[in-house]
Amino acid sequence: MPFWIAAAFLTLLACLPLLLPLARRNAALADDSGFDVAVYRDQLAELDRDAARGAISETEAAEARAEIGRRILKASVPVETQAAEEPRGQGFSRVGRLVASAAVLAVPLASWGIYAAIGSPGLPAQPLSARLDKNPAENTIFELVVRAERHLDANPEDGRGWEVIAPIYQRIGRYQDAATAYDNAIRLTGSTAAREIGLGEALTAASGGAITAEARGAFERALALEPRNPKARFLTAAALAHEGRSAEAAAAFRALLDDLPEGSPWRPTVAEAVSDLEGRQAPGPTAADVEAAGLISDKERAEMIGEMVAGLDERLRRNPDDPEGWQRLVRSYAVLNRADDAADALKRGVAALGAQSEAAAELRQLAASLGVNGKEQAQ
Repeated sequence: MPFWIAAAFLTLLACLPLLLPLARRNAALADDSGFDVAVYRDQLAELDRDAARGAISETEAAEARAEIGRRILKASVPVETQAAEEPRGQGFSRVGRLVASAAVLAVPLASWGIYAAIGSPGLPAQPLSARLDKNPAENTIFELVVRAERHLDANPEDGRGWEVIAPIYQRIGRYQDAATAYDNAIRLTGSTAAREIGLGEALTAASGGAITAEARGAFERALALEPRNPKARFLTAAALAHEGRSAEAAAAFRALLDDLPEGSPWRPTVAEAVSDLEGRQAPGPTAADVEAAGLISDKERAEMIGEMVAGLDERLRRNPDDPEGWQRLVRSYAVLNRADDAADALKRGVAALGAQSEAAAELRQLAASLGVNGKEQAQ
């Protein structure tokens, strides 16, 4: 019985906003008409003042008084008369209001009848605490999360508990909570490749798909722990590609592809990544390419080599972190006897790779063997 009393009360509250306008329509009309008459009388007074000042002519004033008078007469007609004279299709008559009220009340009445027939009003309440005391196999995933959170609140140093809840958070879209859980699991139980990968993936998802420096660090730690782990290798290569280091990413993906067995489910994805990155790189000519060009005419050879070298130069301007690419560019310009361009490429390559780096030292050594003047030192 308490259930039906509560249901009736709530239904009444829900219906009142619809029923009250229907019941109070006449009062509303009366209030509106009284307000309109007051406004029209103010307009008449204003009109008299304008006529006295000579702001409008007597003819215009007379016409305006007549129009305002008609509006006052219309607004002064009793509400019952207005309702009787109201054209069909405008507003509600008494019958219309009764029909509308019955329609509003029919919805909850029908709902009560259907629920009484097929529902379970006698079913006892099931508060969250009672549901959590059930067999865990009968809990929903969200109830399981609440159980785990209660356990971790009471036992915050339970590393295994954090490791269990982390992938659940990830699955239900609570990515930042998943990252925190993985971080706690690593702090309490130690670092493993699986935990570091989970942390990196959670951080990436929390940032909207961007591989942050923190996520990349997690992938690299996983790779250091398990150098042959295909997922760690794939994600580390993906981080390089995300940073624009296409040459390094392509090499990492290519090495992974070469190590994967033929039946590995990773092969199609890795092969696609290699194809995409190598297709964007436009690698430029090797020494063999330049020598092979001697089989065609001088003009065609010059055009072909020029296009290849220009493509390599443009790629290195966009992605300068490519030691092998800089060596190719300097060698190509030297073979073409373009000494100034070779020296400029040497200068730009050393600056991009870092003047004190091993890659820059190798580039200088190659340039010296080709007789390229080290203009990069005169800055």
